Amino acid sequence: MSVAFTKEDSAETAAETMLPEKPIPAGPNLVTANGLAQLQRQLAEATAAYEAALAIEDINERRRHSANPYRDVRYLTERLRSAQVVPPPESDDRVAFGSRVTIERDDGRTQTFTIVGEDEADPKAGTLSFTSPLARALMGKTVGDVVVLGEAEVEIVGIG
Repeated sequence: MSVAFTKEDSAETAAETMLPEKPIPAGPNLVTANGLAQLQRQLAEATAAYEAALAIEDINERRRHSANPYRDVRYLTERLRSAQVVPPPESDDRVAFGSRVTIERDDGRTQTFTIVGEDEADPKAGTLSFTSPLARALMGKTVGDVVVLGEAEVEIVGIG
């Protein structure tokens, strides 16, 4: 078949396979031991997906199916390369990276978060990136301290 008959499909395929890089956050890549294991697991999954995509015979389908995993492999490889594992805090006196912090909001709601690295943060699961405004405001504080975030205040009621 002539290339003239596949040009449109090839243009669509090229657009699907030329994905922008995932942005690498600025600053140090601090991680917990669990965060490092999570990155390693994600890299293994992305590598397996990429290798499976390379086994597809049709070149256009191969390109479509390999674009996302290949981008993920590049991103995760860099994140693992730059990862700095931070040991758990030695004491619960002050909020630090890896601390489990319980706060009480102005409206009486109580929330508990563990301060972790950017790639392992999931607020719905109770983990908060150390670069988030709340985590930055809590760092170095102790139980009973009140932190102002915009117009809201939160009190630290527990560190564990």
